[in-house]
Amino acid sequence: MGRPSFLRSFSRSQVSSAIATAVDFVLLFSMVEYLKVWYVIATAAGSMAGAITNFLLNRHWSFRALDMRWHRQAVRYAITSGLSLVLNAGLAYLFTDIVGIHYSISVVVASAAVGVLFNFPMHRHYVFR
Repeated sequence: MGRPSFLRSFSRSQVSSAIATAVDFVLLFSMVEYLKVWYVIATAAGSMAGAITNFLLNRHWSFRALDMRWHRQAVRYAITSGLSLVLNAGLAYLFTDIVGIHYSISVVVASAAVGVLFNFPMHRHYVFR
């Protein structure tokens, strides 16, 4: 099996991202609403759980990148995810505390923007190349 086409990897990565986002948001909203954790900390925890889910799905399905050692990909993914986490939490803070949008909308908007404009290009051209 070769590397999937751009369209196939983009489509699959979006499905993988949706699944990872579900994991992320379930954890985020549960922590904020039930455990009363500050939304910025909960955003970071949700992003981390989503990142692990996304790494596994992308490696095995979206990009079929099994020919490279997983730990090399994991390091690259960790770097990308760390930057993504900062972008997600920073944008959530900006939209919520500076702009005044409710945190639930802020994290969805931040996640969508970071996912398409940052994560996919980094995954395709750096992590799972």
